[in-house]
Formats: sequence, C-alpha cells, structure tokens
Amino acid sequence: MREQAAPEGLAGLPRPDAIFLGGGATGERVVEICWAALKPGGRLVANAVTLETEARLTAARAAYGGDLVRLQATYADAVGRMTGWRPAMPVTQYAVVKP
Repeated sequence: MREQAAPEGLAGLPRPDAIFLGGGATGERVVEICWAALKPGGRLVANAVTLETEARLTAARAAYGGDLVRLQATYADAVGRMTGWRPAMPVTQYAVVKP
C-alpha cells in the first residue's frame, strides 16, 4: 500500500475499494475525481473542519447520497490550578458507498 495525495495519486492504480480524504477536499474537482475512480461498492470518506470544505461535502451528499456526521471532542486542560474541558475544532465527516 502506498500513500499519495488525491487525485494525482490515483493515476496508474487499479480502481480502489476505498478512498479517505483527511483534508484537501476543496481542491478542484477532488471529490468528483475520487468518486469516478471508485469501483462499485467502494467507499468514500472525507473530513472537513472548514466551512468551505463542508460546502463541498454537502454538495457531494446532494449528488451522490451518503451521510454527514459532525464529531466534537474536548480535552482536559489547565484552568488556573485546576483542570477543565476545552473544545477542539469540530470535524464534519462525509461517508458514502458507491452503488
């Protein structure tokens, strides 16, 4: 298995069973190119932390179906001499299986 950036990393490879976009989904036609590359039954998963990427993933959901989920985590951090919870940036995740 090799790790490369999409969509260039798809060139010369067999059609993938799964593609994960941990970032970069706002690139020109990245989601569309990845969708076209997937074989039937393949899964596309993409994460977003910006409104611009969320907009792309919302458009992908409208075009291809699938699910959008927002995940939020907090971490323990100092509050003076005590400890409290601080929120991390929420992550919106899009997941879809190609028919």
